[in-house]
Amino acid sequence: MTMDSQTTAKALGRLRRIEGQVQGIQRMVEEDKSCVDILLQLAAVQGAVEQVQKLLLGQHLEACVAEAVRAPSSRDRQRKMDELLDVFSRFSGR
Repeated sequence: MTMDSQTTAKALGRLRRIEGQVQGIQRMVEEDKSCVDILLQLAAVQGAVEQVQKLLLGQHLEACVAEAVRAPSSRDRQRKMDELLDVFSRFSGR
């Protein structure tokens, strides 16, 4: 799957923010900050990662559905639909 330029820009921006958050958490650990504060920051990173997953999942679902509709044979359509269901089942419960 190829991402459109808008999705790529959004994903990269979010990942850069996550990178900064993780570096901040590393400093917190090195400076022996409160475990509660560190855990709160880790939860924030986890939420941010989930947002990137949702963004990419949405992009993939759109592309996969479009490919399935355009597939030349029923076998190809079924393969794309199976892929779509697999991806959706892996990430929808998070």
